[in-house]
Amino acid sequence: MNPTVAAVTERIEKRSAASRKDYLARMAKARKQGPHRGALSCGNLAHGFAACGKDDKQELRSLTKANIGIVTAYNDMLSAHQPYHDYPDKIKQAIREVGSVAQVAGGVPAMCDGVTQGQPGMDLSLLSRDVIAMASAVSLSHNMFDGGLMLGICDKIVPGLLISALSFGHLPFIFVPAGPMPSGIPNSEKARIRELYAEGKVGKAELLDAESASYHTAGTCTFYGTANSNQLVVELMGLHLPGASFVNPGNDLREALTRAAAQHVTRITDLGSDYRPISEIVTAKTLVNGIVGLLATGGSTNHTMHLVAIAKAAGYDINWSDFEALSDVTPMLTRVYPNGQADINYFQRAGGMAFLTRELRDAGLLHNDVETVVGHGLDLYTKKPELGEEGKLNWVEINKESLDEDVLRPVSNPFSDHGGLKVLSGNLGRAVIKTSSLPEQAEPITAPAVVFTDQNDLDAAFNAGDLNKDCVVVVKYQGPKAIGMPELHKLTPPLGVLQKRGYKVALVTDGRMSGASGKVPAAIHVTPEAVDGGLIAKVKDGDMVKLDFLTGELELLVDSNELEQREPEKIDLTDSHFGMGRELFGNLRASFSGAEQGASVLFKDDKEHGE
Repeated sequence: MNPTVAAVTERIEKRSAASRKDYLARMAKARKQGPHRGALSCGNLAHGFAACGKDDKQELRSLTKANIGIVTAYNDMLSAHQPYHDYPDKIKQAIREVGSVAQVAGGVPAMCDGVTQGQPGMDLSLLSRDVIAMASAVSLSHNMFDGGLMLGICDKIVPGLLISALSFGHLPFIFVPAGPMPSGIPNSEKARIRELYAEGKVGKAELLDAESASYHTAGTCTFYGTANSNQLVVELMGLHLPGASFVNPGNDLREALTRAAAQHVTRITDLGSDYRPISEIVTAKTLVNGIVGLLATGGSTNHTMHLVAIAKAAGYDINWSDFEALSDVTPMLTRVYPNGQADINYFQRAGGMAFLTRELRDAGLLHNDVETVVGHGLDLYTKKPELGEEGKLNWVEINKESLDEDVLRPVSNPFSDHGGLKVLSGNLGRAVIKTSSLPEQAEPITAPAVVFTDQNDLDAAFNAGDLNKDCVVVVKYQGPKAIGMPELHKLTPPLGVLQKRGYKVALVTDGRMSGASGKVPAAIHVTPEAVDGGLIAKVKDGDMVKLDFLTGELELLVDSNELEQREPEKIDLTDSHFGMGRELFGNLRASFSGAEQGASVLFKDDKEHGE
């Protein structure tokens, strides 16, 4: 093992010894011999299978066969989740063929950040992760199930489903993806049209044409944002069937993988031949494997919060210092938009997950002594699935070389020798910055602040020419407790235009930018946030701000005595707390932990970051 990877894993285990022990004790207590529904009264059980067909009802009465709960995030507004519309029927049939039963345990909300971007509904996006976890827990709480299949893909949905699954950690779970949409117009062309629109050089019709040619059919969006980061991380954690992440919807291989996942989960229940509860699969080693994979591919910065919350659900305490230490030794092996011009389908054709997993494992950057849903170790995850004779699903060896080194490279020839994630610290607090997508000529910046408390106000300043200068744009009161921490991608096109004009610009915010963080240096997730006593609340127009992603400094260069006397800017957030359902989430919003603690309402953790 790489010594740093081993050391980070060891310190996570040491730091988490008591909480992990408590978690495993609770999971052991929850385990029951025989089908879980055996604990139900006759009236309970009759309610549980009342709507089943005759054969399924008989199997459930017998108390000898596994019952698999399906939790689905299906809706047909969300392109990534539209293919799930007929998965329950297909899954039930596949499981019936191996002598077990499946029921849809419940559905969870699935919102699309692409639709809500810059809209009031985006204020609910991060909250939706914990709502999904709670809704999924309600779905599984009937005690009818011996295992689960989780149908979800996008931003907050997979983390929410995974947090919930870990709460039922005595059961096995397999995550079932549906795959990315085929490629649309090149990402470079989409970005070009967006910037032209920001400058007023093309109209809304041209912009909509470009966006529609990019997001054009069913399947996951093809850029490497949080949705595709979810798939990559979950596969590296051993919770997908090997190679399942990036097979397009609707083809025979996709169908075979779904069928195989459905049947396999019955074998790893407590009634099967190879009991594999998720509590034994998600360990410090698999969490580190997920982080390393994320860093090696320039994945979504949302996971600096999601993986923290997921770890807490499994009894582990991880922090941003762990991410940074792993980033320092993890080579960058991919260039997928926004870190390059290719999309996720090019990554798949170049060698995909099998190549990436083999390279990282053989370089000692992934733990191989881990459990997965298919067995011990990562050997099968270094092979690719394909259909052989008579449609039989097999896993086969892959090429030794990448088929496209502009997109996917070996450890011996990386795009960069580090993972492109830095932690920034200073009197403004702690933040993360994704450096993997910055242009090579990008430099640290010290410049006057231009302060906003609403992302929508930046457009007016940009159009008025007020930002035609070197500046650090500070957007505050965007954090979890303030307004739910919406993504701020509406800022990207105008800031990109300013950078193209030759100005030095950067962004500092207690909000987030996530998987589509681009070429403008952005210190995001600033913690503590403005509404929670963070110094960012005191920043004024013209204050000098230093953002140095080489040394890791994030400083407000104002005399400390003056800062002590300066009052935080007071703003009225009422308009961000009402409308589009936001008024229903006030109590949850107030309960958010800080970004480094997972930005969660489920896990309260007042401990400071540290070793």
